[in-house]
Amino acid sequence: MWRQGDILIAAVEQIPRGASRRANCVLAEGELTGHSHRIDQPATAELYESKGRLYLSVLAKEAQVVHQEHGTITLPKGNYAVWPQREYSPESIRDVKD
Repeated sequence: MWRQGDILIAAVEQIPRGASRRANCVLAEGELTGHSHRIDQPATAELYESKGRLYLSVLAKEAQVVHQEHGTITLPKGNYAVWPQREYSPESIRDVKD
């Protein structure tokens, strides 16, 4: 498992059937800073969405997840699920955004 700021990335066996490919490799967009968690070189990976969850397929030997305020994560070739960090308060449970 890997964590970069407000996202968690974990290896999975496969991407769900019927997942839709996304046009970009942005894993999460920052709400406050405008920074994003993204694949540095989009040709190294493909991003998919299924039932509200993101999945990443690293096609090259490795892909780097970058963010302007966090250290770079290097993911080896394989498939991954991506979750946003969530925050609880008595009023609601919400996704955390940089």
